Amino acid sequence: MKNKILIKLIVPELEESFDIHIPVNELVWKVRKLIVKSISDLTYKSIPVNDNYILINKETSEIYKNNDVIINTNIRNASELILISKKM
Repeated sequence: MKNKILIKLIVPELEESFDIHIPVNELVWKVRKLIVKSISDLTYKSIPVNDNYILINKETSEIYKNNDVIINTNIRNASELILISKKM
């Protein structure tokens, strides 16, 4: 499990939170896409599967850029991230 970290993901749209292992060697957009798909598949309240979501660090309010690699961000074990839909 050296290549994965455990985060707490908060999804205000569903009023739920999830503990999720994410790979550290992937890009933020890929991880976000996998998270959205997983949440949509696993919950009875589904969320739209699209690219209109952003990940925000709960503690620092940092919005992660799509092409950042997870290991190069401040996301670590026990980080709390918020998944928010960006309305256009």
